[in-house]
Amino acid sequence: MGSRKTLESAENSLLPLIQYEGADQGHEWPVRLLLWTLKRLSGLYRAAVQTRLFLFRTGVLSRYPLGCQVISIGNVTVGGTGKTPMVEKLARELTDQGRRVAILSRGYRKKEKGFWQKTGDKLRFGPGGPPPRVVSDGRRLLLDSEMSGDEPYMLATNLPDVVVLVDKDRVKSGRYAVRKFGCDTLLLDDGFQYQRLKHRRDIVLVDRTNPFGNGNVLPRGILREPAENIARASFVCITKARGGDTAALRRRIRELNPECGLMECNHDPTALVDAFTRERFPLARLKGMKVYAVSGIAAPLSFESSLEKLGAEILERRHFADHHRFSQQEIIDIVNRAQELGADAVLTTEKDAVRMTRIDRRAVPVLFLRIEVVFLDGADEFRRCINEITFRDAK
Repeated sequence: MGSRKTLESAENSLLPLIQYEGADQGHEWPVRLLLWTLKRLSGLYRAAVQTRLFLFRTGVLSRYPLGCQVISIGNVTVGGTGKTPMVEKLARELTDQGRRVAILSRGYRKKEKGFWQKTGDKLRFGPGGPPPRVVSDGRRLLLDSEMSGDEPYMLATNLPDVVVLVDKDRVKSGRYAVRKFGCDTLLLDDGFQYQRLKHRRDIVLVDRTNPFGNGNVLPRGILREPAENIARASFVCITKARGGDTAALRRRIRELNPECGLMECNHDPTALVDAFTRERFPLARLKGMKVYAVSGIAAPLSFESSLEKLGAEILERRHFADHHRFSQQEIIDIVNRAQELGADAVLTTEKDAVRMTRIDRRAVPVLFLRIEVVFLDGADEFRRCINEITFRDAK
């Protein structure tokens, strides 16, 4: 617990310095020295990323085809672009078109097995290790969020007809999905950088409000790989596009990738949901509501802005590190603080809600915003993507 809190504290301190262009200006020499060091490390990281991609592109490192449709949904930055709602929308559309869909996730920050469990798995299953964790078999939800990770659990909850598997080795989990469940379409959640499994198409999401950070790759910036690598994408979707000018960003994307299908979308709230009972309420209930806003996501400002636009009055904001797992005591403290403030409710995100330990007695309700993808431009490109995957408009 102590090491996790130390890591989260360091993350909260560093992220504001590297997340936005210009946010690193005007600091004292210790911070400038840290950023200078990170810049040197960033150069090494960039070289390693580009070398790895070159080795895959030239065949020195192998990409494995699985004889079915494999589509990655990802980004070139860390966190905050809205991948999970897009994965959900794509999976739902493909299922409606008759495809047998599996979502393959690495299960970021899932609970790992202990040493003796891992040793037992090696003896039992051999060098290939155990099969992937089955979050959902397309009929039943089989794991909780702690064992599966936040996003896989959320996807499995919202997509009862879709297989959801978790494993770092997504070649293995892809083969398992095809063999065990008869899946013909595999969606790689956060899979743009995962090169071992051969992709048919890559969908890349770009956040309009902070498309490429300060332009540096990790750890000096938030880019996982150089922005120019967006040239690999089959389709690019600008997210959080409502209410902002996207013309300059569209031109930049076209410079980097003249051939991709280009879309714009927003992640719009559709309902209020009780985090523990799953009871749904209309969004109109937010108007005039006094709320305590709590979140542990990469980009909390977008969430809080949504609350205010819907008429809520935010009495206080509490930010935790991305993917923070809430203890029961933390939930009790949050509810107690909301009561002290005179709040009508604690408001959080769906991703945070799946990480909250249930408490049965609550003086103040804990609600989350249910979010869904709405296309503002390029819906025809999304339809073309679906048609290509389902061979209704094969090229």
